[in-house]
Amino acid sequence: MTAPVFVVETFGTFENTAADGGRFVLDGPEGRHAVSVKRLHAGEDVVLTDGAGRWADCVVLDTEGKDRLILRMDSVQEEAPQEPRITVVQALPKGDRGELAVETMTETGVDAIVPWSASRCITQWKGERGLKALGKWRATAREAGKQSRRVRFPEVADALSTKQVAALLGTADLAAVLHEEGSEPLATADLPAAGHIVLVVGPEGGVSPDELAAFADAGAKPYRLGRSVLRTSTAGTAAAALLLGRTGRWS
Repeated sequence: MTAPVFVVETFGTFENTAADGGRFVLDGPEGRHAVSVKRLHAGEDVVLTDGAGRWADCVVLDTEGKDRLILRMDSVQEEAPQEPRITVVQALPKGDRGELAVETMTETGVDAIVPWSASRCITQWKGERGLKALGKWRATAREAGKQSRRVRFPEVADALSTKQVAALLGTADLAAVLHEEGSEPLATADLPAAGHIVLVVGPEGGVSPDELAAFADAGAKPYRLGRSVLRTSTAGTAAAALLLGRTGRWS
């Protein structure tokens, strides 16, 4: 079993930590989870990360109260971003299927997730409701990142319009739209060895003709996954797994 991951906002000035014998205190909600829920004890290994690539292997020295974990931290390292970068533009699903999509895509290894208000989405993010839903997606990505032992969590962007998604596709080294009709398999697409792949996953009702045209004007091509039709909440994960395997990131 790999060491559990806990998130810190900052590692502070590591030189000060090193001068104190490498002593680091994990407190707050993460410290409470480590002490009161995980019930970690002296001698156990943990990993601290800021979720942006910086991380440290640590050993538990002691606990204080119900929410302070005392650690020895010998060094802070940084994980470089992987190539090619994979961004999934996810149309807004119904109910909690959005969090399911974010959770499984995070566990799979995508680098960024962009919520998209497609024309055929039943769910629409507006006002406070939209901000609350976006907060849930970001919290889900953080928790799934910890669960899957990642030290670089996926970015969850603000929701984009179709015009904004088209602009994003125009900057990609490979711009792909999952679509069944008259499209070639994603399994045979010519993939870049580096750069940026942007993959669009439409809503349950599919990507509209106007949206397909806008994306085509931006340089995106339609691709299909296979013979079966996947839900919008699972298509992004399946496609990301295919791309991660083909690009060698899972090697």
